[in-house]
Amino acid sequence: MSEHNLNARNLLCPMPVIRTQDCIKTLEKGDELTVICTDPGVVNDIPTWCRINGHEVLAIQEKGREIHITIQVG
Repeated sequence: MSEHNLNARNLLCPMPVIRTQDCIKTLEKGDELTVICTDPGVVNDIPTWCRINGHEVLAIQEKGREIHITIQVG
C-alpha cells in the first residue's frame, strides 16, 4: 500500500471527480489517495463516484477552505 495526493484545488464540478478517476486508474488496489479540493460539491460527488466504482472513502476533512477526501482504492 502506498499513499498519494491529488491537487484538485480551484477546479469546479465535474473536474475533481474526473481527475480523481484518472489518478486512481494509475494506482494499485489498497493504495490510498487524498484528494485536496476547494469545490464544496465534492463532499457528495466523490463519495458517490467511489460507491459506484468500488472504492472506499476513509475520511472527509474540512480544513479551512479546503476539503481533503481520503480514498482507499478498491
